[in-house]
Amino acid sequence: MTGWSCLVTGAGGFLGQRIISMLVQEKELQEVRALDKVFRPEIKEEFSKFQTKTKVTLLEGDILDAQCLKRACQGISVVIHTAAIIDVWCVNSRQTIIDVNLKGTQLLLEACIQASVPVFIYTSSVEVAGPNSYKEIIQNGTEEEHHETTWTAPYPYSKKLAEKAVLAANGSTLKNGDTLWTCSLRPMYIYGEGSPLLSRLVMQTLRNNGVMRREGKHSEVNPVYVGNVAWAHILASRSLRDPKKAASIGGQFYYISDDTPHQSYDKLNYTLCKAGGFCVDSRLSLPLSLMYWLAFLLEIVSFLLSPIYQYQPPFSRHILTVSNSVFTFSYKKAQRDLGYNPLYSWEEAKKKTMGWVTSLTEQLRETIKTKSK
Repeated sequence: MTGWSCLVTGAGGFLGQRIISMLVQEKELQEVRALDKVFRPEIKEEFSKFQTKTKVTLLEGDILDAQCLKRACQGISVVIHTAAIIDVWCVNSRQTIIDVNLKGTQLLLEACIQASVPVFIYTSSVEVAGPNSYKEIIQNGTEEEHHETTWTAPYPYSKKLAEKAVLAANGSTLKNGDTLWTCSLRPMYIYGEGSPLLSRLVMQTLRNNGVMRREGKHSEVNPVYVGNVAWAHILASRSLRDPKKAASIGGQFYYISDDTPHQSYDKLNYTLCKAGGFCVDSRLSLPLSLMYWLAFLLEIVSFLLSPIYQYQPPFSRHILTVSNSVFTFSYKKAQRDLGYNPLYSWEEAKKKTMGWVTSLTEQLRETIKTKSK
């Protein structure tokens, strides 16, 4: 493996930043190109600190801009594609989510072929596998079981089709005659410092007088720490650049979890956020089956109103299912093929995340106090 270069899309995001921070430690890496629509000033400052280790080039551009992608891929050895709209609440329009997540991936694959980029690593999601019903129980699932989402909600639908496009592109002939090797990583729910979902939860809880709403008490999942997901991407890039491994790993997908205990989303959220002085809502909630049918009725109302008014229901059958299913997966295949073992233990991950949540809570409390004066 001689000198090489890597393009990371979505580099300013929660996971992208961690991948960049690990990539710059890699041997013989000559350049990291970090692509995102826009970089916040604090991220630019953070990335500038890496320049002493390897060249870091920041590129601001749209994943739907074919010419931008063509320029970004020139002379690149590896593409790590994390850019996506992660939106299970459908805040963005359906078409926008599908365009960015699916069309953006297709355009990037084409740019790689034209620029003769030999390695493409796709950040997928456990949601491409389901869950399809809160009554279905999947514990320590494996890649060989071929679970696939049947939801038409734009996020899982677009991620599923994008992953299929990535894996189908494996073995394609590049413009220079070489072969394109691709693989897909399917992380569980990702937590850690900088998590947009945890940030949202903290803000909601502060606005609710420190009471955490219960949204996933029936679930059993195995969340994964962001540092371990980033590490899996580094190992995938090493493996696909290795001529002895590329053929066997190319075209494969891998579930990425770690040793975080299996637990409900509510328990995880409380564990990570309780240092902020929060408590869990103790009020009785409606039975899940009743909530599910209520969601169905609200979706019908939304559909009927759609010609004249865009009504967004507060919850959907998809969100209720994802939040309340027994749905866990093993990382043994990634361990076997990629040499993946979690870099961070549960205790380390918990400590780092709790420290960040506590700091964030204090900052947000001060902001709320200032605004209320």
